[in-house]
Amino acid sequence: MEYVYAALLLNAAEKEINEENVAAILSAAGIDADDARVKALIASLEDVDIEEAIATAAVAAAPAAAAPAAAAEEEEAEEEEEEEEEAEEEAAAAGLGALFG
Repeated sequence: MEYVYAALLLNAAEKEINEENVAAILSAAGIDADDARVKALIASLEDVDIEEAIATAAVAAAPAAAAPAAAAEEEEAEEEEEEEEEAEEEAAAAGLGALFG
């Protein structure tokens, strides 16, 4: 993950994302850079527009953030339904008690 962070830092600083710069950032952070991983990162980012990828990821993350709130609302509605059903059952049971008592 630190390799990707290094590339993102270079992008934010508007510096060229190359092996030398990525290795320098990792070294400054106290990480021994693996040359093979650095080369793989550079190769994988060759045709990627990082700004576009970030914007796309931000849009995709927004609906996912709304999902927990919707789930909580649904859970509350289910709890209210259960409470209403219990109240109805208790009322019905009380009515049956009047028949025998």
